[in-house]
Amino acid sequence: MQIRFGTDGWRGVIAREFTFANLSIVAQATMDYFIAQGLADAGLVIGYDRRFLSRRFAERVAEVAAGNGLRVRLSDNFTPTPAVSWAVHEAGAGGGIMITASHNLPEYNGFKIKENFGGSARPSTTKVVEEIVAANIASGREIREMPLAEAIRGGRVQLFDAGEPYRRQLSRYVDLERIRAAKIPLAVDPMYGAGTGFIPKLIPGAIELHNEENPGFGGIPPEPTSEHLLELSTMVREKNLQVGLALDGDADRIGAVDENGEFFSAHMIFTVILRHLLEQRGLRGAVAKTVSATRMVDLLCEKYGLELFETPIGFKHICELMLDHDILMGGEESGGLGVKGHIPERDGILLGLLLLEAMAVTGKGLRQLLNDTMDEIGHFYYRRIDLPIDREAKERLITTLRAAGLRTIASRPVARENFRDGFKYIFADGSWLLIRPSGTEPVLRLYSEAGTPDVVEELLRAGREIAGL
Repeated sequence: MQIRFGTDGWRGVIAREFTFANLSIVAQATMDYFIAQGLADAGLVIGYDRRFLSRRFAERVAEVAAGNGLRVRLSDNFTPTPAVSWAVHEAGAGGGIMITASHNLPEYNGFKIKENFGGSARPSTTKVVEEIVAANIASGREIREMPLAEAIRGGRVQLFDAGEPYRRQLSRYVDLERIRAAKIPLAVDPMYGAGTGFIPKLIPGAIELHNEENPGFGGIPPEPTSEHLLELSTMVREKNLQVGLALDGDADRIGAVDENGEFFSAHMIFTVILRHLLEQRGLRGAVAKTVSATRMVDLLCEKYGLELFETPIGFKHICELMLDHDILMGGEESGGLGVKGHIPERDGILLGLLLLEAMAVTGKGLRQLLNDTMDEIGHFYYRRIDLPIDREAKERLITTLRAAGLRTIASRPVARENFRDGFKYIFADGSWLLIRPSGTEPVLRLYSEAGTPDVVEELLRAGREIAGL
């Protein structure tokens, strides 16, 4: 077995790669890491989402942790990933484990490591864990374990409510009284995931759909993208609501529907909340974004004189910056956004509440808030497409793009190249095309942003031609 951690954690198909046996190997290696780093005595927090067998997988990790002498706080119910991260931070734990495959298809599950600062494991950390896994397999390392019932009786494992302390933190961070007083008609779609119940408990009157237990997620991945939020959009229009909020499977990502029932992407959310933090809250700091995120963030940083950092895709890179710099806000195209004064972690629930706060303070809808900004910095359109590609074709494409030095794309001269993560071609008017082969899936992702939808589609077509797909 070869274990590889992706943008956030190790994931695999249940009963194929993600088995109790393989999970035990990864858990043992993770405990070996915590012990070697001197973090074991501070204890471990473990949580899980609503996927098939997630609770049992979490209990298995607890058994391995207890067998290795660690004190464990195990969530007594499904819980959002940011709640586990907050629990690590608040308790001063040595780290955390979240059993979740986030937004992936229902047949997947996963294993996320949280470090003692309350954020995603850094690449340097997951690399060491991968190496320990390989060494343990080669040496036949024994899995140390303690039966869960025995560990609970002996006080080695303690069940706890991870949700309540997290809700208290959200109540401190966001002006809930202002939001409640505004009486914004809203709906929330947790997509059958671990964020179920959190926003309605904080904002009474919020309508919640897809909140029942459904490990199949209604037949679609729990990812808050436009094609997956049609019911939410319909509800906003038919019930004359002002906003719809959506969370992914473990509630660390956010999507939204505006007052017109139209999808409101992560780029738009990033833009609206960044301006809210700057203008309404009077906060300052640098900004971090991944290479596939919107240029609107760049322009806002120019407008307000803020330092901007750009990273490869994956919030773990933003997390590293948040640890080393005064970062006001960081975000990625997939809906992972984090803010200053919380934890260095993406948090879909907190960002959804901040959207409501921005609406409550200004009395405007999301589309109005976005249009106010775009009227100043320019209007932008964005689209991503995912294309299947086999390994050989992917490797050929990478070799070609590294050597080609493309001078024009779709008859447009390339002004700049950015190969930080994938192959990004930027044009004189600020429009761009990113060609990014996935490092973990047989997928080629094409991203484009421009001043008109037609130019976006033109650049995406050119990307497909370059890739031969």
